[in-house]
Order: sequence, then C-alpha cells, then structure tokens
Amino acid sequence: MRIVALLATYNEERFITGCVEHLIRQGVEVYLLDNCSTDRTVALAERYLGRGLVGFETLPRAGMFSLRPQLERKEELAATLEADWFIHVDADEIRVAPRSDSSLAQAIAAVEAEGYNAINFQEFTFVPTQEAPDHDHPDFQRTMRWYYPFLPTPLHRVNAWKRQPRRVSLASSGGHRVHFPGQCIYPEAFRMRHYLFLSVPHAIRKYVRTQYDPTEVQAGWHGWRGDLWPEVIGLPGETELREFVSDDELDASDPRTQHYLEELWLAQKAIP
Repeated sequence: MRIVALLATYNEERFITGCVEHLIRQGVEVYLLDNCSTDRTVALAERYLGRGLVGFETLPRAGMFSLRPQLERKEELAATLEADWFIHVDADEIRVAPRSDSSLAQAIAAVEAEGYNAINFQEFTFVPTQEAPDHDHPDFQRTMRWYYPFLPTPLHRVNAWKRQPRRVSLASSGGHRVHFPGQCIYPEAFRMRHYLFLSVPHAIRKYVRTQYDPTEVQAGWHGWRGDLWPEVIGLPGETELREFVSDDELDASDPRTQHYLEELWLAQKAIP
C-alpha cells in the first residue's frame, strides 16, 4: 500500500523537518506544495527528495495567504498521483495511529482491510504556558508538553481517504473534512498533535503579520486568525491544560470547542 501525505507550507522551517521525518518513519511518503516560503523551509525539505519526499512544487502566493487554491491543488493531486491513500497534512501537525504499537501506514492498511475508506483524527492542541512560554527552537516537541483536546464539531478532521474514482472535495470544508460519494469513516479516531504556536512572538509572526485572502475572510474562513492583534495573545497556566506523557495516554475527554486564543479574542471583541 502506498500512502502519500499532501503537505502545504509557508515559512515552516521550525516544523518541516520534524513533520517530514515523522511521516517517513510512519511509512508515509510526502508531496510538498510550498507557498513561496522566504525562510529555509524548501532547503530543509529538499534533503528528503528520493528518501520519502516524492514530489515538490511551488504555489504562487500573490502577497497573501489563500487557502482555497492550496486545497484545490491537493484535490487535483489526489486524483492524479499514484497512491492508494492520501492524507491532508499541515507542517505543525504530527499524525499517529490509535495505538503506538502500529505505524500510521499499518493502521491505515488495517482500516482498508475492514472496508472503510476515510479516517477522522482527534486533535490535541499543544501551546506554550505561562510557566514555560518559549519553545521556539528545534526541540519543541520534547519541551512543549501541555495540551488540550479540541473538538468544535463531530468528525472535525476527516483528513485521510482512500483513492477515489472521482475528484474529492477538500476546499468545501476549508480542509477540515474531505467529502466524496460513498464515504465510510472508520469508527475509531486516529490522533493528531497540533503545535498551534511556539511562543507569543511566534504567534504574532504566524497570525498577526499574515495577510489573509479577504474573500476567504468574508466567507467566514480563518476566524480569529484573520483578526488577531498582539494585545489579545495570552498563555494559559498549566493547571488549565493536560500534561503529555505519551500518544497512548492522550486524553480526549471534555474537549474544548474553541481554541484558547479564540476565547481570548472573543472576550476582547465583547468589550465595548
């Protein structure tokens, strides 16, 4: 079975190596779509060409972040690349199987053997804390160990699917859920560690300084990300979160329906 992760990037030099190496170790190949990065993202990723990175292309940026063209290009690739399964992935995510005794590739093969053609991922969001506010370094996965489960809607991240005879739809959901006829979602969620930001300065670079496509903002995409200002950004205390021990012990109970930064943003917006 051949599984290809479709990975779009823009200035992800802090995340790209860990993301690509993890996918390769999990038996998943990577196709990279870079959105005109100005940092070392491409140089770091190109080291894996022929060693798990099976393709690379540049997507035009036009001075702003436009998500729809990226998702539509992923739809095209999922219809043309030779693969059995695809995963829609971002660089700040680590995708894992439901249990650590199985690789991602092995678990996906088992899902197909049971007759399913799509997989949902439960998101666990990792953030800096008041006690440990700065993880903007290559070893962030080891040091940034506090998280909350995030589930704003049921089946929020249906991001892996078996190759379909017709083009699937990712853009219709903003990338949160793939759609295609005859979809049969595996009943047990896989897991996703999402490293939302690594420090307050990193959050400012990642969200505040990003210009979002105004047509997507008007359509309701990007939410708080498209309207964040530096004074809103705060960090939770460790007592508000859960400590990461292992992937097998990630706690999905009582998930948040809004990101911590979104709650701060909404509270600030409500002030007259």
